[in-house]
Amino acid sequence: MLKWKIQSLVMAAGVGALLTIAPAKAEDASATAAYKDIEATLGSVPDMFKTLPDVAVAGAWAEIKGVQLNPSTALDGKTKELMGLAVAAQIPCQYCVYFHTQAAKLNGATDEEIKEALAMAAIVRHWSTMLNGSQIDLATFKQQADEVFAAVKAKSN
Repeated sequence: MLKWKIQSLVMAAGVGALLTIAPAKAEDASATAAYKDIEATLGSVPDMFKTLPDVAVAGAWAEIKGVQLNPSTALDGKTKELMGLAVAAQIPCQYCVYFHTQAAKLNGATDEEIKEALAMAAIVRHWSTMLNGSQIDLATFKQQADEVFAAVKAKSN
C-alpha cells in the first residue's frame, strides 16, 4: 500500500512538473507573423483577431485566408459571402451580417442576390422547424425527396 502511495505521489509530481513547464514561444512568433500578413492583406489588423489568444491567431488567419479569401477554391467569393450572410442571419450575429453583406457586395453581389440569399436562409429555417418539430421520419423524407428529384430529372430529359 505504501509503495502504491509513493508511486502515485511520484506520478502526480511528474504530471505537475509537465504542466508547469513553460510552453515554447513559437506561438508568439506565429502570431506576430500572422498579424503582419493580416495587415499586408487587409491594410490593418481588425480587433476581432486581437481578441484571440496568441496561440490561436495563426490558425484562425490560415482558415480565413485558405477558404474565405482564397480565389482558387471551388466556390467564388460572392457565393461564399452570400452563404456567410445566410448563416449569419440565422445565428444571428449582427457583426457577421454586416461583414458578409459588405463582403458580398465587394465580390459583386447585387441587392437582389442578397435578398434571395436571406430568403433561402429563411425558407431552410422554416422547413427545418416544421420537419424537426413534426418529427418527420428521416428515411421516409429521404425516399420522398429522392422520388421528387428523379421526377424532376426525368422531366428535364
